[in-house]
Amino acid sequence: MRFINPKTDFAFKKIFGSERSKGILISFLNALLYDDQPIIADLEIIDPYLAPRIQGMKDTYVDVRARLQDGRRIIIEMQVLNVEGFEKRVLYNAAKAYSTQLLVGDRYHLLQGVVALTITDFVMFPDHADLQSAYALKEKTRLTDYREGDLELVFVELPKFTKTLEELTTIKDKWLYFLRSAPDLQMIPEKMETVPEIEEAFQIANQANMSAEELDIQERKMFFILDQRYLNDKHKRLLEEAKE
Repeated sequence: MRFINPKTDFAFKKIFGSERSKGILISFLNALLYDDQPIIADLEIIDPYLAPRIQGMKDTYVDVRARLQDGRRIIIEMQVLNVEGFEKRVLYNAAKAYSTQLLVGDRYHLLQGVVALTITDFVMFPDHADLQSAYALKEKTRLTDYREGDLELVFVELPKFTKTLEELTTIKDKWLYFLRSAPDLQMIPEKMETVPEIEEAFQIANQANMSAEELDIQERKMFFILDQRYLNDKHKRLLEEAKE
């Protein structure tokens, strides 16, 4: 068995945002957001395109978008490349997902909370070693919430996840291991098969279950990422040489 890299936008959407992904996404979100607790019982996967409501406003896309049973919105982005202004893009997408809920004439009390879950394949916060960070609107001195649950930014930095297969204990561990290591595996590890949703994710990611067109799209995505990483590394080397 060979598995596609789930960190590309094409693969991530196919695994977590397709019609058959509801159970997978529930398990994934409960693991990452709620420490494996079954807080999310149901959700609806919706179009990840965030349409502008004002002419000239920027179109935006996220990888996966869902509406929970209590009305809250979850937007998920898997980011491989550390592009300039990415931290502002995360905030923009979250604010847009919050503000575009209302139609003309709707009352503000109808607004539901938004959680923006961002998974990065690079270190975004080098000043601390925590794998996961969560940000919300707080009063600067007392650190009290402006309004609890209205807007939350959650970041997971994959390079900070270093557990081996033998060290996996939680469902969260296993999901992160899947994201990091699936392309390097040739079979579904027995330890991972104990979580049905993760086993289903492996089946979706199995190259044998994909069309030639899908494999071609995935290959082109990987080539693009490799090219961009090469260019970024070259740019950094040139900057370092210019400083010397």
